[in-house]
Amino acid sequence: MLSVEAVSKRYGGGNWVLREVDLTVEPGAVVAIVGGNGSGKSTLLRLMVGVSRPTLGQVSGRPDVVGYVPERFPPNERLSALAYLGHLGRIRGMTGEAAAERAEELLERLDLQGGFDSQLRTLSKGNAQKVALAQALMVPPGLLVLDEPWSGLDADAHGVLATIIAETAAAGGAVVFTDHRESVTRANATRIHRIHDGRIAAAIAPERAIVEVALSRPDSDAEDPGWDDLDGVVTAVTHQGQLFVRVDRAHSDALLAVALRHGWSIDSVTPEKAAS
Repeated sequence: MLSVEAVSKRYGGGNWVLREVDLTVEPGAVVAIVGGNGSGKSTLLRLMVGVSRPTLGQVSGRPDVVGYVPERFPPNERLSALAYLGHLGRIRGMTGEAAAERAEELLERLDLQGGFDSQLRTLSKGNAQKVALAQALMVPPGLLVLDEPWSGLDADAHGVLATIIAETAAAGGAVVFTDHRESVTRANATRIHRIHDGRIAAAIAPERAIVEVALSRPDSDAEDPGWDDLDGVVTAVTHQGQLFVRVDRAHSDALLAVALRHGWSIDSVTPEKAAS
């Protein structure tokens, strides 16, 4: 379990960015850190992953494998996306063949545009963000830390990222992320902490809600992924040729990604009611 204990941080002799922060992140948790610009969110994330050290206090319980997507990426590299990921995979102990296979798998899943051999410095912001996500996932992380990870991503990649977060948590990894949109944090987090004036508030349980997704098969080739077994699904009922899936909102993006991947059409997405 990752533990942040009485952590304070300042740079040089400047003002305190963080003040006596206490926070624990259990395996399988998805924690959102929210707050205004300059509130210390990114600083806290850097301390969690070990990129920066606290001025006071300590961070303990960091797992062996940490995946980190910083706020700004990538470096101004001539390396291609595929070569960059393969290099990082080898640094992390993978064979060259395994690293190349894993890199291709992730870039295909995230639908990198422009070709896997594109130089990092030529990529758009959204495609650079896909490479940033891929590098954090080359080895399944015990802790995945994401600083504004949805920034610049296209709509399809939003669903893929939600699925990746859910999969990481389901495998026992902890996920910590920041995002400035309340709808994103409420939909994906199991716990929310707010930072103000360098101090962190007690956890807020996000509102849980049920979403009804209406799906249809455009042709008989659409596959059935086993709706009842997907994370967050409450019921899956067919009525007059349509499939109606009631799903916890936190898992709705992941379900939509599964539906599209298996050839289904999305007819409607309707918030239903808060779950008790």
